[in-house]
Parts: sequence; structure tokens; C-alpha cells
Amino acid sequence: MNGRSAAMSPYLLGLRLSGRRVLVVGGGRVAQRRVPALLDAGAKITLVSPSVTPALDDLIAAGRITWEARRYEVGDCDGAWLVQACTDDRAANTAIAAEAEAKRIWCVRADDKESSAAWTPASGKVDEITVAITAGGDPRRAAGIRDAVVDALRDGTVDARRNRTKPVGVALVGGGPGDPALITVRGRQLLAQADVVIADRLAPRALLDELPPDVELIDAAKIPYGRYLAQEKINDLIVEHARAGKFVVRLKGGDPFVFGRGGEEMLACARAGIPVTVVPGITSPVAVPAAAGVPVTHRGISQEFHVISVHVPPGHPESTVDWPALARSQGTLVLMMAVERIAQIADALQRDGRSPETPVMVVQDGTLPTQRAVYATLSTVAERVSAAGIRPPAIVLVGDVVKVGQEVEMVRAERVP
Repeated sequence: MNGRSAAMSPYLLGLRLSGRRVLVVGGGRVAQRRVPALLDAGAKITLVSPSVTPALDDLIAAGRITWEARRYEVGDCDGAWLVQACTDDRAANTAIAAEAEAKRIWCVRADDKESSAAWTPASGKVDEITVAITAGGDPRRAAGIRDAVVDALRDGTVDARRNRTKPVGVALVGGGPGDPALITVRGRQLLAQADVVIADRLAPRALLDELPPDVELIDAAKIPYGRYLAQEKINDLIVEHARAGKFVVRLKGGDPFVFGRGGEEMLACARAGIPVTVVPGITSPVAVPAAAGVPVTHRGISQEFHVISVHVPPGHPESTVDWPALARSQGTLVLMMAVERIAQIADALQRDGRSPETPVMVVQDGTLPTQRAVYATLSTVAERVSAAGIRPPAIVLVGDVVKVGQEVEMVRAERVP
């Protein structure tokens, strides 16, 4: 590095690149990793490379990058504020770095940290806080430390909330299918900032143990055939606490808008003039079958899937479900709240045209350590569910995709020595 000691610590800066030209030479995987962060910083990127990866090609087609489809040439660095030498040709990277050095432009070499005038840190962002780690130019070590720091900021182990603007209003947060690790990053961030948490029965309960002792926790459980907190009362509680100036997190299982009545709660807040943030969650109709090894769609088997709430059985006056159409469909059926009415459902589907041999899988406690699954057909599922003692929460999957999961299990079993 022209006589400079590689052992010296770098002087860290946060470059504000908005509207400034950045030259990236090379169109491979290294460039693919670095270009998105540069775009997020507002840089005007010129990419010089004979070829590019498909991901970079998408950005070029969208007009976000200027692409020169050729090899590096002397003069390419002119007008750049920063240069990224990302080719797989060491000699080319050396020439790029030499031109940048001569023109007093900072250059990052992807292939040689000791010969690089600058290093790209492993970076992460939590709200307005950006973490950047260099770790002596070791990218793997830097990424590991970055991840640890970012995780600590997200889960509250490192408290970065002091002197930070407090969220206001209400957040409708989807907690995911059950496993607390499956809540989204944004959902966990907002949960850590809540003054009041109103939690459903199916929300990931382990997350509630992490709440600070001064957070007010309200149990909004709706237990099937048991204790029940009316939706109107939940709406009133949300509005009441938000009007008192508290930040309210309404924590739900799955996704707030998939049989979660999140729309009703959002309307109640809108009528009260309360701002609402919606944080989608991983919905159990897709996640639970996946956790049990069954895809809801599969090429050549199912091009569609239907998610149905069976809180009332087929034929009930309050049901809006077209059961005859579902029976005629070749798509996958994902049935929610169906365990208590499984015999009526199976009878209706068979009566309206589904084969009695149609595969069925019932998964209880999906994504949790207590998860278990029962396989059956439409003609046997009611008996199998009863014999196995399956209880809510459980998801019923109807369709030939169930065979895909069984085939995967068979293949794995055959490969075990």
C-alpha cells in the first residue's frame, strides 16, 4: 500500500454517496453483493464488465445501473468518487487500483485486502442505526461480529432505544405460525418498543417472556368452546391505550389479515384517528404444511391452493364457502379450524365429487416442538383424527401434494445406512 503499514487501523467514515458516481469493475458474485448497498446509498453506478450475473442484469434492465459491456480501460476511473475492483483477474484489479491511487480516488480491491486502499465493512441496519465492522479486513469474521451486534440490537440485548423517537399509535404484528424464531425482524423490533401488548392465544407466547416488566400485557385469547374476549372489546382496548399516548402492539398468530381480523382492528383505529403500522407475518396455511415437508403447490400436481376457514361446517347458513366448487377443483385445500368438523367436511367433499382416496394430512402444533402429523384419506380422516386425539390448533391439508411429502420421507428413509 505504497509504504503504508497494513497493520494500522483504518479510519472509518460513512460515505454519503447520493448522486455521486461510483465505478464497479466486474460483473460477478462480488459485484452482485456490493451493488445493492451502493444503490441503497443513492450512488450513480457505472458497471464495467463483459458479462454480468442475472441479478445485476435485472438492475440494468430496470435502469438502475449504467452498464459498459466491455473490459476495464484506463480512464474509467475519471469522475468517480469511489471504485470497486471486483474482477477475477488479479492483474486487472492491480491496474484499476493503480489508476484510482494516481487520481486520489478511494478504491476497494475484492481480491487483496493488503493492497486495497479501502475496505468494505460488513454492515447491517436496525432502524436508524447502521453497524459497520471491518475486523482487520477479514470478511467472514466481520460478518459474524456484525450479525451478533445486529441481533443484540434487534432483540433488545443492547438497548439502543434511549433518546430515540418512540413509535406512536398501533402496530398490527403477525407473529408467525408458532415458533417464536419465525416472527419477522420488523415484528420483533416493534414488540421490543411496545408500551402495551395485546396478544392472541396463537401468538408465539415465548416472545412475551422477553418483554420488560413495565410493559402492560393484555391476554386477548379466544379459546375454542371456552373463554372468549369479544372482538369489539379488543378494538376498544387498542383504541383506549393508543389514545392514552401508549404505543400498542397487537400481536397475532400467523398474519394479521389472514383470518386474523386485522382489518377490523385497522378500521377501528382509522375511525379513531390512530395511525397503524401493519407488519405481515408468516401465515400458517403455507408455513405449517412446509414445516411438515409438504408443499401446497407442486409442478404437475397442483397449480392452485385454497385457504378456507371452517369455523362453521358445510351447509351452515353462515357459511360463504362454495364447497361443491372446492370438491370439483384439483387444487390443494388448506383448512383452518377444521378439526372439530372434519367428518362433515370429508362427507361434503366426497358427496360433491372428490375421490374418497384423496390424500389428507392433519398437522397439530405446526412448527413447534410438539408438532405431529396424521396421514389419511378423505374416507378415513375423521376416524384417524379421532383415534390420534388431534386437537386444535391444527391444519388439514387435502390433495395430492400430500403424496409429495410422503415421497420425500420415503427417499430419505432409503438413503439412511
